[in-house]
Amino acid sequence: MISEQIGSNNKIALVNFGCARNLVDSQIILGELTKNKNKIVDISKAEVAIINTCGFIESAKKESLDAIVELVDLKKEGKLKKIVVAGCLAERYKAVIEKEFKEVDVIVGVQQLQKDQAVKQVRLTPGHFAYLKICESCYNKCSFCAIPGIKGEFRSRSIGSIIEEVKTLDKEKVRELNMIGQDITAYGIDIYKKKSLARLLKAILKETKNIKWIRLLYMFPTHITDDLLDIIASEDKICKYMDIPFQHINNNILKRMNRNITKKQTIGLMNRIREKIPQVRIRTSFIVGFPQETDDEFEELVDFVKEQRFDKVGVFKYSHEEDTPAYKLSGQISEKVKDVRYNKLMGAQLEVSKDIQERFIGRDLMVLIDEPHLEDKGVYVGRSEYDAPEVDGVVYVHSTKKLKVGDLVKVRITDAYDYDLLGDLV
Repeated sequence: MISEQIGSNNKIALVNFGCARNLVDSQIILGELTKNKNKIVDISKAEVAIINTCGFIESAKKESLDAIVELVDLKKEGKLKKIVVAGCLAERYKAVIEKEFKEVDVIVGVQQLQKDQAVKQVRLTPGHFAYLKICESCYNKCSFCAIPGIKGEFRSRSIGSIIEEVKTLDKEKVRELNMIGQDITAYGIDIYKKKSLARLLKAILKETKNIKWIRLLYMFPTHITDDLLDIIASEDKICKYMDIPFQHINNNILKRMNRNITKKQTIGLMNRIREKIPQVRIRTSFIVGFPQETDDEFEELVDFVKEQRFDKVGVFKYSHEEDTPAYKLSGQISEKVKDVRYNKLMGAQLEVSKDIQERFIGRDLMVLIDEPHLEDKGVYVGRSEYDAPEVDGVVYVHSTKKLKVGDLVKVRITDAYDYDLLGDLV
């Protein structure tokens, strides 16, 4: 554990990179360190710097490496006594970091951390929302993804452990609970021998008084069960929002990606979801420029996005990652072609998004207030249940009444932008 290698009574700064899952890891690290009488400070006042890295794709690796270089420079200037590199990059490239950065004192890979979820976390999110990590790694082994190699086998937390954390968050008056993992729909398949997310949700719902929204993030399509759809449809506290990365729609590409799903099955799943939960909003993501992707296969993806009219879409350019099956595939696509395809797919989704956004005008939405607008007095920034923190759009709320962060208020939508909405407090 990091605390054993750092000791106590230090002034520590933590720099976090990557996704919300990494953020939870950082919260646990800080919880462990403060338990040992370490003080968390700004980097300018720190004796020890911990960087929790991301090593998922090339751009994330570069960002983490650049930050390590900056910390090394601070140590050379005598402004830091110790540097700790933790997380996914540390797991994946420990030998490289040891060789290239002699100034780094401790390297702790993500599997070494083996996070003690019972530690009281030092939360890095605002007080009104929180991330709840229910599992580690991914049950599926997609050919493009380095995560299983970095994080090891899929591991679920016990329901008992999760419920204890939920009770704490509810007592802290968290309003929005964002449930995360690489694949939360596989939850329980290892320890309970079957997909148990619906069972977990039932247990969580019994313990939520102050928590008003429960949001499900990162759902693998083949692991979505009917009992899960039923509980999403029937429970008011569960956001009618599903984050389901489909990655592609062409059967040849899906097979090479090892997604274990076909185009027909994908469309069938979409129809099933929309039939069971008519008001659902779906977020998805796609990869363009996967090895051997032809123009026709890409155009099939563009047509699919236009036809299915997803509410939110993220697009990623394929990252050529070593130690993945796709790394060895022939027919690698040039960065120039990836850029063209990225822009075209994002453009297609923008047209869909504009139309979807405009349909909210005149409707009332419940909005969770995140913060007052920094420049406009009487304007607040919030989100509806259809907007996850940090990745989706926002709702700008005009109000003559003073609102507090964490307030859940009714807003009448008066205007729409490409990804954001504008409205008045009702």
